[in-house]
Amino acid sequence: MTVFAFAFYLFAVSVVVAGFMVVVSKNPVHSVLWLILAFLSASGLFVLLGAEFVAMLLIIVYVGAVAVLFLFVVMMLDIDFAELKGELTRFMPLGLLVAVIMLLQLGVAFGTWRAAEGSQALRLAPTPEGVDNTRALGMLLYDQYLYLFQAAGLILLVAMIGAILLTLRHRKDVKRQDVLAQMHRDPTKAMALVDVKPGQGL
Repeated sequence: MTVFAFAFYLFAVSVVVAGFMVVVSKNPVHSVLWLILAFLSASGLFVLLGAEFVAMLLIIVYVGAVAVLFLFVVMMLDIDFAELKGELTRFMPLGLLVAVIMLLQLGVAFGTWRAAEGSQALRLAPTPEGVDNTRALGMLLYDQYLYLFQAAGLILLVAMIGAILLTLRHRKDVKRQDVLAQMHRDPTKAMALVDVKPGQGL
């Protein structure tokens, strides 16, 4: 067995086992940790396929942001694990029925699968000679589709600003910082000197 085949089977088995443990684990924190392992194994498969950019994107976005956010949310919530176990046993028959139906559908789909002629050649990206996957993707995005890429970024920026403005609520009972008032304040009026006589107080 070659090193490539060993790495492929290692990552593939890790993805399948981790995905199964995400569903089976009763502790939500353990489920998130298994999900992180599944993401890391999937990124290893992408590296074997030659898609280094997608692999690093999977690690940075999903493992570094989404999965860690899930982990923080699950750890900060006050979760009653006994109640979760009761709900699991309650919906177990329905879950098993859905799983059996999905397995039957996957079996029918893969049983009748036939690869078209020339499909393997169409999957290969036309990269120049001596250029790796990440550089070819960067040349494609920032050269041929530069304006579309920038337009997509502007759309996401407008959507983010719109979401902030829609959810922003000004409450009158909250004391907020006024930067301009602090910058233009008069130092002579910022402090008052009081002559307090001994034994009298203010």
